[in-house]
Amino acid sequence: MWHWSLLCVFLLVPLANSTAPISFEANPDTKRLYDDLLSNYNRLIRPVVNNTETLTVWLGLKLSQLIEVNLKNQVMTTNLWVKQRWFDYKLRWDPEEYGGVEQLYVPSEHIWVPDIVLYNNWDGNYEVTLMTKATLKYTGEVFWEPPAIYKSSCEMNVEYFPYDEQICFMKFGSWTYNGAQVDLKHLDQIPGSNLVQVGIDLTEFYLSVEWDILEVPATKNEEYYPDTLEPFSDITFKLTMRRKTLFYTVNLIVPCVALTFLTVLVFYLPSDSGEKVTKMDPPNSMIKNLRVIPSFLWHVACFC
Repeated sequence: MWHWSLLCVFLLVPLANSTAPISFEANPDTKRLYDDLLSNYNRLIRPVVNNTETLTVWLGLKLSQLIEVNLKNQVMTTNLWVKQRWFDYKLRWDPEEYGGVEQLYVPSEHIWVPDIVLYNNWDGNYEVTLMTKATLKYTGEVFWEPPAIYKSSCEMNVEYFPYDEQICFMKFGSWTYNGAQVDLKHLDQIPGSNLVQVGIDLTEFYLSVEWDILEVPATKNEEYYPDTLEPFSDITFKLTMRRKTLFYTVNLIVPCVALTFLTVLVFYLPSDSGEKVTKMDPPNSMIKNLRVIPSFLWHVACFC
């Protein structure tokens, strides 16, 4: 009987221990740092010591995917990472006082973030919709790279379709702060120049089956708006795209040229030739096949 009692003891001891409170605080230094930084932090106030001071925000884009270029509605849909960097003097600390912690990840909803929007947006979603975490450095430097899907208005020119090139612009800037409050600069911008030749990061770009990206420069601009005393700064990204023409060449251009050539050859046949009568007979005429071309172009226009 004693061995049954011993077995019960072994079974009940782990059960009793499982009901004891468990501490999930794996890094107390990080928790203490988080509480010290954000306990009295006001995310609605621009992080500058003096109200007349200008806060510099560095901006860059990483293009992940060119989702669609809609020629009919003149809209370009892109999947982007909006890379932003700025300094917040209220988010500095001494790593020696917090167990050597030099970096902290915090929800972006808990700190001040610049209200960068796409000015030439098409569908109404001007701002970033997914609020990812921001990275804080002990020096006060803040990094934030939220993903976003933008639909930007783009003036299309189909004069040389299908051998066309399209140029689309994406204009980003602060919706609230003027250039004296938030100065927008490109991440790769060098002093004395407002132009960056490679303004969009394409290292993780998924190649498009329909378009080739030729150029992606970026330019910093300053513009005055009605009833504003200070200019608003923005960064305009330019995307130059060239259509991949193999599909249209094989399925549209070559058949059109071949049918046209064969139709012209019909007139060189003898007048009493049966082949000529057959070719020119409306039910069997090759000219009838040309009627398919406008229908094909209509479907292409709807697809684009």
